[in-house]
Amino acid sequence: MRHFGHLAEDVRSRLFLREPAAFDRGSEAAVLATALGATLYSPATRTTLAADIRKQAARGVVSMVLCLEDAIADHEVPAAEANLVVQLAELADDPSQQLPLLFVRVRAAHQITDLVGRLGPAVALLTGFVVPKFTEDGGGAFLEALTAAEAACGQRLFAMPVLESPELAHLESRRDTLSGVARLLEKHRERILAVRLGVTDLCSAYGLRRSPDLTAYDVALVAGVIGDVVNVLGRADGSGYTITGPVWEYFPVQERIFKPQLRRTPFAEAHPPAEGLRQQIIEHDLDGLIREIELDRANGLLGKTCIHPSHVPAVHALSVVTHEEYSDAQDILAQSRGGGGVLRSAYTNKMNEAKPHRAWAERVLLRAEVFGVAREEVSFAELLSACLCP
Repeated sequence: MRHFGHLAEDVRSRLFLREPAAFDRGSEAAVLATALGATLYSPATRTTLAADIRKQAARGVVSMVLCLEDAIADHEVPAAEANLVVQLAELADDPSQQLPLLFVRVRAAHQITDLVGRLGPAVALLTGFVVPKFTEDGGGAFLEALTAAEAACGQRLFAMPVLESPELAHLESRRDTLSGVARLLEKHRERILAVRLGVTDLCSAYGLRRSPDLTAYDVALVAGVIGDVVNVLGRADGSGYTITGPVWEYFPVQERIFKPQLRRTPFAEAHPPAEGLRQQIIEHDLDGLIREIELDRANGLLGKTCIHPSHVPAVHALSVVTHEEYSDAQDILAQSRGGGGVLRSAYTNKMNEAKPHRAWAERVLLRAEVFGVAREEVSFAELLSACLCP
């Protein structure tokens, strides 16, 4: 699979200086963690789950979570498990189809080994499991179950822990909670694909909910937690993990596209799109999502939990490396190989300092590998438009 693989070849050629590279479930963990992009959640109770997965893959979704936890009612769990097994078995009958990276979000550790046993050959479709409300005390059982399941099926399986417990929200316990999580993750580092943030649960500890006009970073409590999580688990010294952005809870009542309009984007505005190009943007309900994605990136997060397909194009379009970013990253790494120093960017608008900016540059080039590099004149609006109308 590859990002933007659902677009026609001529469209990709027009948009990308460097097209996204292909990857699969067997790719290196760092590549998969970067490639997660918009991870779309779906309740495992859906009787059309197999068809839904195929449809979303055809629309450009590359990672999905099939949820047995908060997305369904407590009494629905047995039926949801049975449905999940049936639906994945149906998908496994056609090995030629291209499917997203698939994860199952469980409630209890025993579900991991139980489901792997019940899935049989269809377990080959899974990339791993999402572990809810992850703490040092409760997370170990899930990771041990994952290790046992991996041994039983002979297949690599990843974990994506979700940090969302009240202990993390509460100031007096946050430091110890994060230190404990870091210790546990380090013991199982080879199985941790990414760390996810459960902002909805964090807010629930205080009866909070952000409006569609506000981002997670406008909620002081949430912003503080995100900053501390990145501080402990997102370091660029080799000890950190990919941390994904929080869920955006809102979506358009009607999925329609408004008339063309200009907006400020992280893409080079010094080179506007060709005159007459149709620039489409999702209605204002998603403006907040776009702002939050930009703030996610600025705060060290990559990818995002999504609960609606309309969110996916914006996440992926904003994940594409701009021509300016790519130029800066290449210059910084070239300067680093030469021993360091400072140089003016090719865009003549900033200082690129080789040593301090090196980790940023390395991350940019990894993102460029999986999301591609936009041509100099291509804007975010054009990428979004292409995703909405392939």
